[in-house]
Amino acid sequence: MKIALGLVAAAIALAAQPAAADSAAPTAAPVHPEARPFGDPDRAGRDVADAMARAKANGHRVILVFGANWCHDSRALAGWFASPRFAAMLSARYEIVWIDVGQKDRNLDLARRFGLDGIKGTPTVLMLDSIGKPLNLKDAPRWHDASTRKEDKIYNYFAR
Repeated sequence: MKIALGLVAAAIALAAQPAAADSAAPTAAPVHPEARPFGDPDRAGRDVADAMARAKANGHRVILVFGANWCHDSRALAGWFASPRFAAMLSARYEIVWIDVGQKDRNLDLARRFGLDGIKGTPTVLMLDSIGKPLNLKDAPRWHDASTRKEDKIYNYFAR
């Protein structure tokens, strides 16, 4: 009987304590801004053609970002690009196209057109010169960790 009463008392004491989830600190916000720039996947080919025409006219390079709004790394990179610091630097050098790849099953023809063997991770970030020659084929697929990269490292990569 004493054991049963002890168990009941212990159960009541545990029930009176706040749940661990209630007492835990709130989850930290991402250390990066976020944006959702990926729009109509059917416009991607036209968007690339328009960006290439502008790049040829103004001597800019082109950045093709193959990603999706569902991807936190794509949203993180887009957030950095939208920040004032990045926007000023990027707009002076690049034409940027956000290409929605769905679940890595859309607009793969555009990736292949510029020398990529499909999309293995998102985002895949390909830089082209003003006439469409790929400049970073080796690095392009390595942006799948964009949400954990440091702001300055991302900035310096595109500023070089």
